[in-house]
Amino acid sequence: MDDFSINRILSMQKELQEKYKDRWEPVSPETGKNKLLWMIGEVGEVIDIIKKNGHERAVCDSELRKHLVEEMADVLMYFGDVMLCYGITAEEIERGYTEKFERNLNRW
Repeated sequence: MDDFSINRILSMQKELQEKYKDRWEPVSPETGKNKLLWMIGEVGEVIDIIKKNGHERAVCDSELRKHLVEEMADVLMYFGDVMLCYGITAEEIERGYTEKFERNLNRW
């Protein structure tokens, strides 16, 4: 598999949004908050898996790990939708992440 990038995530989310445009709410700034709420719900599911099963099982149990990764992928899908809703580009995320990384790297 080639590198999995923010641009690829956005492209895949655009494809899903186009396919289900008649069934899903549109991608727009007005619906961005809904996508954020759905994303937070998925984060909660990730937390529940670890909370209910423990961090060791989440790492070692192959079926549980598969479920954990699937829920994390859901978070990432909603993250892509949020980016689409607000017109945030991969370059903007990369720049923001890099700046935040540098600040954290030099924090103490």
